[in-house]
Order: sequence, then structure tokens, then C-alpha cells
Amino acid sequence: METQGIVNIDGMMIPIEGEKNLLEMIRKADIELPTFCYHSHLSTYGACRLCICDIEGMGIQATCSITPKAGMVIKTNTAEVRQIRKVNLELLLANHDISCPSCARSNNCKLQDLTRRLGVTKVRFKKTDKIAPIDNHSWSIIHDPNKCILCGDCVRACKEMQSVGAIDFINRGSHTIVGAAFSKSLNDVECVYCGQCVSVCPVGALVPKPETEEVWKAIQNPEKYVVAQLAPAVRVALGEGFGMEAGTISTGQIVAALKRMGFDQVYDTSFAADLTVLEEATEFIQRKLKGENLPQFTSCCPSWVKFAEQYYPELLPNLSSCKSPQQMFGSIAREILPQLLNVKPENLVIVSIMPCTAKKFEAKREEFIHNGVAEVDHVLSTEGLGRMIHETGIQFTKLKPESFDLPMGFKTGAGVIFGNTGGVSEAVLRFAYEKITGETLHDVDLKMTRGMDGIRTIEMQLGSIHLKLGIAHTLANARKVCESVVAGESGYDLIEIMACPGGCIAGGGQPVSFDPDFRAKRIQGLYNADKQLELHKSQDNPYVKELYKMTLGEIGGHKAHSLLHTHYHGRKRITDQVLTIRNTDHPKIEVYVCVGTNCYLRGAQDLLKKMSNYVTENKLSDIVGFEGQEDMVDVKATFCFERCDRGPVLRVNDKILEHATFEKAKELLDSEIQRIGAVVLK
Repeated sequence: METQGIVNIDGMMIPIEGEKNLLEMIRKADIELPTFCYHSHLSTYGACRLCICDIEGMGIQATCSITPKAGMVIKTNTAEVRQIRKVNLELLLANHDISCPSCARSNNCKLQDLTRRLGVTKVRFKKTDKIAPIDNHSWSIIHDPNKCILCGDCVRACKEMQSVGAIDFINRGSHTIVGAAFSKSLNDVECVYCGQCVSVCPVGALVPKPETEEVWKAIQNPEKYVVAQLAPAVRVALGEGFGMEAGTISTGQIVAALKRMGFDQVYDTSFAADLTVLEEATEFIQRKLKGENLPQFTSCCPSWVKFAEQYYPELLPNLSSCKSPQQMFGSIAREILPQLLNVKPENLVIVSIMPCTAKKFEAKREEFIHNGVAEVDHVLSTEGLGRMIHETGIQFTKLKPESFDLPMGFKTGAGVIFGNTGGVSEAVLRFAYEKITGETLHDVDLKMTRGMDGIRTIEMQLGSIHLKLGIAHTLANARKVCESVVAGESGYDLIEIMACPGGCIAGGGQPVSFDPDFRAKRIQGLYNADKQLELHKSQDNPYVKELYKMTLGEIGGHKAHSLLHTHYHGRKRITDQVLTIRNTDHPKIEVYVCVGTNCYLRGAQDLLKKMSNYVTENKLSDIVGFEGQEDMVDVKATFCFERCDRGPVLRVNDKILEHATFEKAKELLDSEIQRIGAVVLK
């Protein structure tokens, strides 16, 4: 790479080679400056003021926000710089709930680490006495604002990486906190539970919601038979909590640990991923041949599904009807394991071990609970399992590897690579190639699907069929793809979307890593795991074949569809939020107009204004036929009726009007006024 000049860093001459800021230059000189708020994949914020250095001619500056220029002279460790860093850190500590021994991030907290590194042994500033309520209402994430250091990492991740913006800075000055819209719980706003806020939080302000105690209770109940399913991405990340390199495959040790902890059987979610490939690819081929509901979106990622339900309900028919591998496993396990293991159905407890915080939410969706029984009882995050292993005292790195149990522990490499961005597409193509062409696919490494570009396009010919595939990771990129589909500009046949950068390997439930290369290492770990298996195509899994023969019937058939498929619906972005436009003391009629995004784009704001004016400007007695009822109607704005593809939506008392126009809405209101008036006159 051509150099663009030299920068003097502590006497070392470091060439400028395209670095976007001085912090990156300093790191290239093997100096790790302290920082909370800098992430190379997010915008520069410069809030924590810990990466400061003395720049000749400029004074003390935050290096993350300074562009390197030839001839600069930087000193990173002067007495003044060190003192300012310590003071800044003390100020952060004074505003932080220091409950370190009981904090979930105690063994991996950047605040603790920097406190030790910078030699801060006491805090000279008065501790704040404010105590904010902890939000633990979400199934997936706990938010403790008392531990927040206002670095802004979570806010930027949610806005920039995911384009959701469920959290932001609230209030001003010393009253500033990070929170959700209208100070609601994360459970009641448009949070998609992806957990990327958790992944970038340097302290314990945002952590996955634990279910460890519920799992321990089930394990220690002699009447319960507890089985576990292990997601692909967990096997290349759990070891990091025990000193292993990111990407190290620790499958055998994980299985051994689970069995020593008391799990009765340990299976592999990759088995269900193989099942997903057959169902989803068959569904896609049928759609392609018929030309219906294209492009088909993958539906394995629950954060993406909730994102689509909230922002693109008109695209829900395009989502694959397949359940995710987690839910397919749960459904099949409920169907076959009681008889196979001679266990009463009510005593079977299914525990998922997932890299994803959204999987906790997914397991609680009403679509996956039947007659009060959930397909999956509990979901442990990767870090949650790590905490349980630490709790037992099991020496993880010394465990002798053990194997998964059959039949649902057998998988092919196609199921394993599901955890990587592009992995689902590659697995589907390994099946679709043979299904469409009738030929055997020998070179299974379809590397055109691989990479870290946020949006990737692949075009290929399978027999007489031309395919155009899209692959996107992070929801900001998903939004771009969705917009192109809505505009009719994409031309895609199949689109894979994963909410997390790099795929499930970087899920919000994985160990938080400050290694800049951790994603690449975990991704390579899954491809290595694929290579170590004998079978690489889902259609070659003998136990999946047996499952279809003995239980499911044909791929995509009636029984398979009832157990392995589902449907999705438009979803509220903010719950229980109503804005009163016209308020009366004792209204007999309440008019609600949805002003959520989809209804707003279809003219809800204009409809709301016209309805308010109609009620205010007209004498209702002329309509009703009697006096004294001028204040019988309230007009309110609400956020959702979960009919986003049929907006604008309006409700008059208990009557809902879809595709509402002012004329239709006025007619409905008039009829309700007449009905109420007739009752009053009697």
C-alpha cells in the first residue's frame, strides 16, 4: 500500500496507510490506548476522552476523531495525559453502580480492566445517589441504567448497525440516561432483541436475561428429563470464556460439560438446520417454478423476522414459512422423544443453547406454544452456559470430549455453517444444485456466498434456471434490501438475512470480545468444523432421511408442514401508547387512528386531522337529532392495530376500518353516533 506520509508516535516513525484516525495509527504502533466508545464499525463519537494524546501544535486531543497527517508528532503517555485519563475514569466510576462481585460482566468488564491498567485505586469524587429502575421485562435483555457510563456505544449500534433506534439518550445534562421511547421497557418498543447493544456495552448496563436458575431447577428435579440442543455458533465461541482462542472448536468439551452438569441427552441444532435446508429449499424451488411470492426471504433469524413484522409487513408473504432450526428442533423433539426415550411428554424439558438473545424472545412467541406447552422451554445464551460451567467448578479445558446423542445429534457440514453470514445460502445451494440439475455436487465449497460485505449478490445458472441471490447481514443492510424489493428493483429470487454482523457467530448472547478479529476467527472456525465432517450436504443426513420416512412423510408434505412451518403477522412497534387529540370527560365514542410508520405513509396523519376537525367543527346534535351531546366523541392517535399492510387503520369504539379514507371513516363515525343517539333517546 502506498504511504501518505509519516507520523511520529512516541519517537517511532509510523507510515500513514489509509488509517481513518490517529487511534488506528497508534494501535498500528502496538500501543493499545484505553477507550470505551470507539468501535471501528461504528461512527466516531469521542465521548469517553480516554484515548487522548498530546499532539504537537494541537494540544491534548481525542485521537479517535483526528485524521492523521504527515509530520504529526504525538506523545501518548505524558504525565498530563495520564493524569487526565485517570480523572476521566474516576468521574465515570463516581456515576457507576459499583456492584462488581455480583455483576454479570465482572470477569469481562472494560471499566474494571481500565481501572486496573491506569492504576486508579480510589475515587475522589462524590458518588451519585440516584437509583434508576432496572428494566427486566424483556424476555431477552436486562437494562440497568445505574451501570451505564453514557459511552453511547449501544445507541450507535442500534441506530447505525441495525437502523432500529429503539434506545437513545434521554434528558439533558446530569440527568441524561440511555433509554427507550417514552421511557418504556425494551419489551414495549421496537427493540428486535438482536443484542448488539449487549455486544458493544463495555460494562454491565445491558446483559442477556439469564434463565440459568430455571434450568438448574429442571435438572435437579428427578421427575424431569432434560435435553439440550446446541447451536452451531456456540461451539466456536464458548471456549473464549475459558482462555481459548476465538474460533476454537470446543464441541466435545461442551457436550461433556453438559452431561456432567446433569443434562440427560445432548443434541445438535445443526440436525434441525439440515431439516431446515430441505424444507426451505423445497419451498423456494416451488415458488421459483410457479413465480409466486418471490423473492423468498430466509426466516431463521428471529430479530430479522420481528424487524420485518414491524417495518415491512407487506413483505411477510415473502418470508419462508419454515420455522427456525431452534423451533424445528423443539417441535420434532416433542413429537418423537417421549416415545423414543420412554418419557412422559409433560416431563420432557427442552433447553436451547444459543448465541442469540432474540432466541429467548422467539421461544416465547405464541406461535410456538401449543396447549400451554412451549416447543422450547428455556434458552441459555453462550455466556449463560459459560457461567453455569464456572459455577460447577468443572475444569472445561481439561474435559475429555464426548459426542452428541443420536438421532438428533447427527448433522452434516451444511447445518454447521448456518451460523455464518452466507451459510444458509450455501447450504441451500448445496441441496438445490442436486435437486434442480439431477447431478451430484462434488465441490461443496461455494465460496461465492462467503465474505463480510454487508450486501452481496450472486447470480448463477442451475440447469435451465437462472438464480439471483442476495445476502445481507445487519438490519441496516436488510432495510436497504427491503427497500429495493418494495420498489421492485432488486430482481432477487432468494434473500438471506441475518441481523448480527457476520451472522450468528456475533450474536448478542456470545461472549463479549474486544479482539478486533474475533468475527473472522469464529467464522473460520465453523468452516473448519464443516471440513472435519464426512458429510457436507443436508440431503445426505441419514437420520433426517429416517425422520421423513418414519414421521414426517414427504418434504413439504402435510405432516412436515404442520410441525416445521409457521406464519407471521404485522406487529406493533410501540405498545400501549395513545396521544389524545380531542379529550372529553365522559366520551361515549372513541376514535383511534393508527399513526405508525406504515399507516403514516398511507395518509394516516391527514386522516387524523380531518377526523379531529370534523368532530370539532360540526354540531353533533344535527347528526344525532337531540341536544347536549357535543362532547360525546374523543379522537386519539395510537401506534398500531397490527394490520400494517392494510393501512390507514381506524377504530371507532369496537369497529375497525381498514384502508380507511375520510369519507369511509366519517360514515362509520356517523353510524356509531346515530346508534348511540338512538339508545340515549330511548
